[in-house]
Amino acid sequence: MSRQNTPTDASAAIGAALYGLATRAARRLPRDMSLTSAATLATLQRTGPRRITDLAAAEGVTQPAMTTLVRGLEESGLVERRGDAADKRVTLVCLTEAGASYVRTRHQSGVQAFERLIGGLTGDEVEALAAALPALRHLAELESQDREGPER
Repeated sequence: MSRQNTPTDASAAIGAALYGLATRAARRLPRDMSLTSAATLATLQRTGPRRITDLAAAEGVTQPAMTTLVRGLEESGLVERRGDAADKRVTLVCLTEAGASYVRTRHQSGVQAFERLIGGLTGDEVEALAAALPALRHLAELESQDREGPER
């Protein structure tokens, strides 16, 4: 086996390609809000209502920064705060219908951008990507588990 074909080299090359693609894709998204704000909305879409402290931990920001971010999203009508039925002392941040619609629209824009790029590939390249779908989906699951952590 040549040096270039080792599993470590393949992992590094795939990691570099995926990272580069993800970074460029993030730059193509609408810039109508910060990436942290958009990520917070996506987290709420994926996980449901959360405490501000949980959102801050999930997005890697301080609690005061998340409080400010949530206030802005709330003023924009994208989230709202509600009491927790299970614990009246707790306030949860919830996605509004406008917030859910924003997340769906942003997601669809990203999908369409990739569809356009894939349209420029050869048939063999499209087949190679299609064959990689199970591995890519599993990779996404692993990333999601890693991001959410064992305590959640």
